This record gives sequence, structure tokens and C-alpha cells, in this order.
Amino acid sequence: MNRKKATSNILKRFHYSTDQVIDKPFNWEQMVRLFSYLKPYKGKLLPLSILMVIVTTAVRLIIPILIGVYTLDKAIVNKDTELLILLVLVIAVLYGISYGANILRIRWMNALGQGVIYDIRKHLFTHVQNLSHRFFDQRSGGSILVRIMNDINSLQELFTNGVVNSLMDTLLLIGIFTVLFSLSPSLTLAVMIILPIMFFISTSLRKKIRRSWQTVRSKQSKLNSHLNESIQGIRVTQSFTQEKENIEFFEGVNHENFESWREASQKNAMFRPLVEITNALGTAVLIWFGAHLIQQESITIGVFVSFAFYLGMFWEPISRLGQVYNQLLMGMASSERIFEFLDEKPIVSESNRAKELPEIEGRIQFENVVFSYDTNRTALKEISLEIKAGQTAALVGHTGSGKTTIANLISRFYDPTSGRVLIDNHDIRDLSLKSLRQQISVVLQDTFIFSGTIIENIRFGRPDATDDEVMVAAKAVGAHQFINQMENGYFTEVEERGNILSVGERQLLSFARALLANPRILILDEATASIDTETEVQIQTALKTLLNGRTAIIIAHRLSTIRDAEQIIVLDHGEIIERGNHSELMEEKGEYYQLVKAQFNMLRTG
Repeated sequence: MNRKKATSNILKRFHYSTDQVIDKPFNWEQMVRLFSYLKPYKGKLLPLSILMVIVTTAVRLIIPILIGVYTLDKAIVNKDTELLILLVLVIAVLYGISYGANILRIRWMNALGQGVIYDIRKHLFTHVQNLSHRFFDQRSGGSILVRIMNDINSLQELFTNGVVNSLMDTLLLIGIFTVLFSLSPSLTLAVMIILPIMFFISTSLRKKIRRSWQTVRSKQSKLNSHLNESIQGIRVTQSFTQEKENIEFFEGVNHENFESWREASQKNAMFRPLVEITNALGTAVLIWFGAHLIQQESITIGVFVSFAFYLGMFWEPISRLGQVYNQLLMGMASSERIFEFLDEKPIVSESNRAKELPEIEGRIQFENVVFSYDTNRTALKEISLEIKAGQTAALVGHTGSGKTTIANLISRFYDPTSGRVLIDNHDIRDLSLKSLRQQISVVLQDTFIFSGTIIENIRFGRPDATDDEVMVAAKAVGAHQFINQMENGYFTEVEERGNILSVGERQLLSFARALLANPRILILDEATASIDTETEVQIQTALKTLLNGRTAIIIAHRLSTIRDAEQIIVLDHGEIIERGNHSELMEEKGEYYQLVKAQFNMLRTG
């Protein structure tokens, strides 16, 4: 397999496994659920919009009668000038009322639609924030982004115009049909005979259009996933000179997105010409049969003119209702994907009787803990251990031995498959997540720095900290010096992901952030792996003071960083094979001894 093909396969495996088309029949219950977001607006905006719809509809139904029956058949035929002037004035006033009502309707509907979109996006984002780590393990950032942005944006037209307009058009159709039938039942039946044909043809398009919009959403998600990954991984792409392969893969994904839009748009576009053809046939029937009825004096010229006005108005709401139906199909495709996320339940969730964790001493116990990420791989096997309050414990072992898994279970990012994790004799599954995690700080190897200033990043875990407290934390980890050397000191903008900072500087900020939060338990997961030796010595000196009185768990491949740990736990394939302090384990000459010896030899030969 050549390099180009290998790169393409890697990209395909990642992007195409994260977001599949959800194939379900049209679900009206789901649409009712979607429209439930209108409830907060039923007190003011929705009733006012509906009132304007009723006013506009009533005016539109009255005007053709005034023009045809009263103006032509009465004022003009009878040469009644006073009545003619009065009718002209009334019609002008009615048009003014309709104009004003339309302005208010559009203004209020825009406010209503934007409010609903805001509420849905807020609900989805809040829900995603509370989902478990496993949810994010299984989905790309781009896939999540497209649900919160694109899928919700696609509902905007439905809520801004579709909901109330469909009510207006429905009332208008009912009113028009009622008036037409009262004017001439026979002419009404003759004109409406073509409606079943249009209904049959349009119904046959529904499934195809719905499926097309589902595919569009799926292709958009894949495109966003690729864009997100490409931007985040641009340094790796350029380092391995994979720009050409990446561009070619993007062209493929972009072309698929283009084709899905083209196909969906073509199917969408079929509805309006169908209405136009129906309109043309209805007009032909009106002229032919209407002329016949006039000759027989069954209807007057004025009635025929009013009929023509109403018939012209009749096809307009039908066309708009077709567009609303297309919006519903698009909304169905998007809402399926939105509700798929909203229906996700956190694997780690609080009990209904969750207790607040009081200030802890920091004693940690694992009792016969078994954990599996999936059914095929057991990460921890019957782990039992105790870390005393205020003790520094180190977890060592080869990659995949279960070190990070233990740290994740303490923070309750995952729950054990069996067994218990206790802090100060509290089963952490009985505690509220907020009260638990507020007393734990985690520093990772791949630290995340948010856009904003340095002081905002350090203060992230404790927003109420003063500037002086931030500086004390920065000084304690040795970050104060490099921060002061920056142009704006603590108020320097670090840009996205802290791009203006070196890897070591970002790590120092993450130390300051964790320590400012003043946790009772501090977890350092390969936290010094990206720091040079000089900086590491500086941090080790600071940690000796800062870890005093706190329970600390240090995960490190660089064994020189854990020599002073009071307890070293050696893991292998999810099992504890050794434990003790550095001297004790060196005397045993077991796995830990071999690891230290191997690193020493590597450093000496390196």
C-alpha cells in the first residue's frame, strides 16, 4: 500500500465512522417535541404573531369581494360614484392595515424564531457539557460542532417563518375555499378537481426529499470533522508533507457535500413547478367553465373577477405550504441528529440522592475494582489499593497498564465495572459530581490553554481568585518570571490553544491553574513529560512545598520525578504487581528495578 492510499484510508476510518445517516420514517411525535420549544413564547410573542396573522388573513379575504362583487357589480354597474369612492377608501385602509400587520408579524416572528434557536442551542450545549468522557471518545469534535451550529441553524427558517406562516396559509385556504363555494359551488368543484392529482404527486416526493436532507446533514458533518481535524493537525500534516493528500481528501468530502446539496435541491425544486402547472390548469378550467357560467347568467362578471382573485390567492398558500413542508423535512433531518445527542444519557450520572462531599482529608481506596472500556478489553483487574491522606503516590508501568484509568476513576470520569472507589470512606458514586471534582485537580501532559489572557487561564478553576492569589500560584510553579517578560504580563492574550506559548510554558500555566484551585487531591498525569530538565527541577522544588498536606497521584514514565513518592504502585496489564517506596522496590529487583535500570541505560547511552 502506497503512502497516499494509506493516508486516505486513515482519514476515511476516522471521519466515516463518526456520523451516520439516521434512517427513520417521518415522526410527527418528534416534530411535536421540536415545537415544544415554542412554549416559553406562548405568553406574548406567539399570540401577538397569531393575532397579526388573523388580521392579515381577514383583510386578504375581504378585499376581493369588495373589488368584484361590490365595486364591479354594484358601484360601477349602477354608476354609484359615492359608493365607488367609499369602496376605494375602504380598500386603501384595508391595504394599510394589512401592511402594518405584516410588518409587526415579521418583526415578532423573527424575535420568536431567534429566541427558539437560542434556546435549542443553549439546551444542546448544556447537555453536551454534562455528558461522560465516553461520549467524546466515540465522536469527533467536528461532528459535535455541526450538530450545535449547522443542524440548529437549519431550523431557523422553520421557526422564523414556517410555523406562523403555515397557520396563516391554512386559514387563508379554508377562508378562500369557503368564499369560493359560497360564490359558485359548481365553479369551485370544477377548479378543485385537479387538487387530488397534485396531492398524489407531491406525496410521492416526501420520502425522497426527507432522505436527501438527511444525507446533506451527514455530509456536512463529515466536512466539518475533516476541517476541524485538518486545522488542529496542520503542523503534523506539514511535518509529514501530506498537504497534497489532505487537499485531495478534502476535495472528495467537499464534492460529496456538493452533490448531496445538489440532489436535495433538485428534488426540492420539483414542488414549485408542480404547483405552477396545477395553477395553470386551474386557471384554464376557470376561464373555460367561468365563461360558460357567465353566458348562462349563473354568475356575474363581478363574481367571476372575485373568483379569479381568490383562485390566484389559492395557489400561493399551497406553494408556501409546500415550502413549509420542505422546511419540515429539513427540520426532521436536523432534529433527528439534535435529539440523538439530547437523548444521550451520561454513563456517569448523579444519584437522585447524591450527597455533597464535605471538605476531605484525601484518603483514597480502591476495593476490588474492575473496569472495561469495552467488552473486549479489561483495563483494570480486581484492583485494591489505599492512598493515605496527604500521601504522594506514584503509578508506574508500561503504556496501557492502567495508570490513567485509575486517575480517571478517582475523578469519576468513568465508573468501575465492578467494585468501589472511596474518598474518605465515601463511595464516590453517592456524591454530587461538582462537590467531588471541586476538590480534585488534574494536570495532563497535553494541557489545554483557552483563548484569552494568561490571568484568565490560571483563574479558570477558581474564577473568584484575586490577582494576587493568581500571582502567588504562578510564582510557586515558576511561571511568574516568563509571564512578566511578556509584553502585557498576566494580561497577555495567548490566542487559540495558547499558540504564543511554548509547550513548557503552557504546562507551567496548567500547574498554576490546578494549584490555584487549592485541591485536596492533585493528579499529575504525565504532567512533566513535555518540560525540559531545567524546568522540571524547578517544578519538583515547588511541588515539594505545594504537595505538603495534599494527597497527590503522580503518573510518570520519567521515573526520576517519582523517587520521593511515599508509595509507588507498579502496574502491568491492569494488575498491581509491586508496591512500596523507591528504596524498597529497588531492593526487590523486580519490574520497577528493571524499569529504572532501563531508563538509566538509555540516558547513559543517549
